[in-house]
Amino acid sequence: MDTTTTLLVTGAVVAEVLLAVALVLLVRLVRTRRALRRAGLPTGPRWVFWGAVAYLLLPTDLLPDPIYLDDIAVLLLALRSLRTPRPLPPDATES
Repeated sequence: MDTTTTLLVTGAVVAEVLLAVALVLLVRLVRTRRALRRAGLPTGPRWVFWGAVAYLLLPTDLLPDPIYLDDIAVLLLALRSLRTPRPLPPDATES
């Protein structure tokens, strides 16, 4: 195997690993949002969730698609925004 083939194989493996990480984060994001909604807790702005999903699926990215680092960052930020504590609405605190 020459150097070019080795670099191509290594790049393909790295791209597959990054895609797998992005997909795992997408699943975690969807499950977290679903669990929060089932529990009756606020899930934050809906546009954060759908924006992160759209960013992963749309072909336009900050970095080319074999490099999923920007997609992973967007998904992590969306997951973090869902998990940040928010005050309950005023009607939920009344007994």
